[in-house]
This record gives sequence, structure tokens and C-alpha cells, in this order.
Amino acid sequence: MQDNQRKIVQNKNEKQFAADTSNRSMGDWAKALVILLIGLAIAHLGVTLFLLSDLGTDTFTVFAQGLARRVGISVGMMQMTVVCVLMIIMLLTTKGYVKPGTVVCALCGGPIIDFFTWILGGYINGDSAMIVRIISVVAGCVILSLGMSVVINSNAGTGPNDLVAIILTDKIRKIEFRWVRMACDVFFVVLGFVLGGTVGVGTIVAVFLTGPLVQFWLPKTKKIVNSILREV
Repeated sequence: MQDNQRKIVQNKNEKQFAADTSNRSMGDWAKALVILLIGLAIAHLGVTLFLLSDLGTDTFTVFAQGLARRVGISVGMMQMTVVCVLMIIMLLTTKGYVKPGTVVCALCGGPIIDFFTWILGGYINGDSAMIVRIISVVAGCVILSLGMSVVINSNAGTGPNDLVAIILTDKIRKIEFRWVRMACDVFFVVLGFVLGGTVGVGTIVAVFLTGPLVQFWLPKTKKIVNSILREV
């Protein structure tokens, strides 16, 4: 009876995303990082489709864009600066979230987007038919969310901007990830807009679709990722 009560208490205290990876071997870490890179490529294919539609930027970019216009530097430079600041804050204030893959996510996202833009830019752009651009936005959100779920389930690290919702979900616990993610997206968009960032139709779609879609994909990709990593 006491053992059952202990298990119940442990389950209540268990965090959804902060996984202990201290016992991983170098081989396990190599597999986890390969899975993370696959997820990252999928996610940024979604981001590229989203951006090529020319119907608005993603929520975090609106925030970085607004800050960049206030400070007077490029959006790319501001985004990198914000990501690095977030990573340092998380390293100092949390445990079990910032991992090697967090750095990989921070450094590799841009080049992956450039690669997919080079491939797809001639087919999807601001001059494409509106139906193509709308499909590109919706498909982008679905693919982005799928990739994010793979990255999260690799337990090798997640991009600093995505970690905000993950950490808050573990801290609050009573609120599901989708709602926390949606709230974070709204925060970034509103603050970015106030600072001078540009909000489009696609941005609004991302606010309401990304969080729920990531939560939809998480349990589905978790089974696949865990079977490859042989983790419970």
C-alpha cells in the first residue's frame, strides 16, 4: 500500500520533458543526435515552407524582428543574440534541459532553412497562387510540429526559444503543453508587434496551430524514437 502511494507521489512529481541522460554512452548520444538532426531538418523544412509563403513570419521571428528594429541590427544577428542569452539563462537557472543538441539547434537552423529555400524558392514564393501559399503555411505548421516532436523526444536538447514552453510546462504541470506553447507564441507575437515586428496571417495560424500539433505528434514520435534509442 505504501509502495503504491510512493509511486503516485513520484508520478505527480515527475516532469514531462526533463529527462536524465547522464547514463547514456557515447554511442547512445551519437544516435540521439542523429535523430535530433533528422527532426531539426523536418522542422526547418516546415519553417521554410512557412516563410516562403510570404504570409508572415513565425512567432519568435516577429519578436526578434521587433527588437532588431529598436536596436538597429539585423534580424539574424538579433535572433542569434536572443537565443544565446536564453541559453545562458537556462543553463544558470534550470537543470536537465540545456544539452549538446541545444547548441546544435541554435547553430544549424539557419543553414538548413537556407538549403531548403534554395531548393523550393523557385516553386513557392510571394508570386505564387494564393492557394499554394495558404497550403504552404498549413503544411509548414504540420511539418514544423512533427519535426519539433522528434527533436524533443530525442532528449538530446531543444532550441532555446522552444525550451521556454517546455520548461514552463514542467514547472506549471497542471496546464498542458499545447496551451503553454500557445501562450508563449502569443507573448512573442504581441511583444514583437509592439516593438515594431511584422505580423501576418501566417503568424496567427502559427500561434493557434503549432502548440496543439506538437502535442498531437509527441506521443506518436516518442514510440518510434524510444524504440530506436531503446529507452523507456
